[in-house]
Amino acid sequence: MTDNARALDRIDTSRPHTARIWNYWTGGKDNYPVDQEAGDQIRTLHPGIGEYALADRRFLGRAVRYLAEEAGIRQFLDIGTGLPSADNTHEVAQRVAPESRIVYVDNDPLVLVHARALLTSSPEGVTDYLDADLRDVDAILERAAKTLDLSRPVGLMLLGVVIFVEDDEESYALVRRLMDALAPGSHLVLSHTITSPAMPDVDAAVAFWNEHGTPRLTQRTPDQLTRYFEGLDLLEPGIVSCNRWRPDAGDPAMPEEVAMFAGVGRKA
Repeated sequence: MTDNARALDRIDTSRPHTARIWNYWTGGKDNYPVDQEAGDQIRTLHPGIGEYALADRRFLGRAVRYLAEEAGIRQFLDIGTGLPSADNTHEVAQRVAPESRIVYVDNDPLVLVHARALLTSSPEGVTDYLDADLRDVDAILERAAKTLDLSRPVGLMLLGVVIFVEDDEESYALVRRLMDALAPGSHLVLSHTITSPAMPDVDAAVAFWNEHGTPRLTQRTPDQLTRYFEGLDLLEPGIVSCNRWRPDAGDPAMPEEVAMFAGVGRKA
C-alpha cells in the first residue's frame, strides 16, 4: 500500500474535522458534507467565524513576506499547515527568495495527501512534508534537519495549532522546546483563537465544536498568549487581532477585531 493510500485509509468522514471546515469557510473544495454542515452550524452561532480563517491566512502571508523580505529568513518550519490553499508559506517565501527551503508538518491524513501533490517548490528551493504531531518535537526536529540547516535562522510557523494542546503548561513547553532548538535570529510566528468577554458567541461556537468535532480546541486569553513569546523580542505591534498585524493598505475590509490573535517574535 502506498503512503497516500495509507493516509486516505485514515480519513474519517463520519465526524467533522477542523482543517476541512476551515477549508470550507475559505472557499476550498477539500471537505465533506459533514464538515459543511458543522461549518454552517458554527457560523449560525457566530456569523463572523469564517472571516477568522481568512484573516489568519492573510496574516500568514504578511508574516512570511516580512520574514523573507526584511528579516532575511530563508528557511521555514510550518507545523500544523492545514490543507493547501492560495499563498502557502513556500509560495510567499519563494516569491521573495526562490531558494527558500520549507518543511511542512501535519498529522491530518487528508492534508498529507494534498500536501504531497500540491506543495511543490521552485526549482531553486526545496519543500518537504512530514507526517507528525506537534507533540513529537524530537522527531520533527530530527526529520526537518534533513532539509533545513538548524544552525541557521528558521521561521517557525505555528498558526492555529497550539489550540489543540489542552494543557497550558504542555503547550508552552512545546513551543519553548522548538525555539530552543533553533538558531539565534529565528522567528516564532503564532496565531491562536482567544476567549474574551466581548466575544461570547466565539465561546459558544467553540463549545459546539468541542461537542461535535475533532480535534478539541482550547481557547486562551490574549494575556496568556504572551507566554509563548517569553525570551523573544516581540515585534510591533505585539499580540493583536491577526487582521491588525501590519495590514497592507490594499487588504479587503475585515471586522475591526477577530478572535484569532497573533504575534511574531525574534530569538536574539
